[in-house]
Amino acid sequence: MKAAVIKQQGGLENLVYDDWPDPEPRKGEVLLRVRGCGLNHLDIFVRRGMPGFPVPMPFISGGDIAGEVVGLGDGVTDFKVGDRCALHPVTHEGMMGEEILGGMAEMVRVPAENLIRLSDNVPFDVAAAVPIAYGTAIRMLFEIGQIKAGDLILVLGASGGVGVACVQLAKMIGARVIAAAGSPEKCARLAEIGADMTIDYNAEDFSKAAWRLSGKQGVDVVVNYTGDDTFVPSLRAMKARGKLLTCGATAGYKTENDMRFIWVRELQILGSNGYSKENIATALEHVAAGRVTPVISHRFPLSEAREAERLMEDRGFFGKIVIEP
Repeated sequence: MKAAVIKQQGGLENLVYDDWPDPEPRKGEVLLRVRGCGLNHLDIFVRRGMPGFPVPMPFISGGDIAGEVVGLGDGVTDFKVGDRCALHPVTHEGMMGEEILGGMAEMVRVPAENLIRLSDNVPFDVAAAVPIAYGTAIRMLFEIGQIKAGDLILVLGASGGVGVACVQLAKMIGARVIAAAGSPEKCARLAEIGADMTIDYNAEDFSKAAWRLSGKQGVDVVVNYTGDDTFVPSLRAMKARGKLLTCGATAGYKTENDMRFIWVRELQILGSNGYSKENIATALEHVAAGRVTPVISHRFPLSEAREAERLMEDRGFFGKIVIEP
């Protein structure tokens, strides 16, 4: 089969469209013909290398996977050849695309217990845009953050996959959303998908803008998976007893803090780590019912995976980038 293979960790030149041995499903596994694989910042981190997290090379990344079953391992009775599925990428062996081989390939073997059947009205490319972004957003917003109708929520990095998911899901339950992104064009797109207010953080201080837009009361919730130098400004934008929700740090995990905001305003800093199979299944149910519609910015053939990752690195996209092997 063909795959987008990371030959060694480093720059884009190390991501090569190449031959790879066809996988064989083992006991309890299925062979999936990959029809869509959504890109995430994790794919960039895996290629570049993460301190203290060795990845065996050569490697195939990609955890957002949708496709059809084309082979069955021994003992698999709940699925049949031809079934359309997405999947939960965290297996008993590790995270697909991070610790074990992922979906930036024509085929991948998957534990049957990780599969989630797709409704007929959910296309493969749309399904591949859902698991990590929308599963993460559902866990963070609803299980950890306990957001509710009427809350004013500031979403940083709102034009990315998780950001768009947060905007859509928050609006779905009746929250108000201030969406922050890095250009007027992205802000306009965010307004189109339901954001009540937008901030171009390259044109103005997002903390001051959010304070102004909240009527100088502060926001109830900040979604910050950006990190780096955005942490203290996020605290400044929050009202008393507000919540800061974080599920990552795409711009850098080392950050300064100002403890005064936390105790004076009695703020809550809440971390959310990943997603469950149930979170992903719930997200796919919302998509099938038309309650949310994933935004796919670009689609690339597998042979152009390097260009897809370049686009992600350059932040020249809105929503999700999907590879179609």
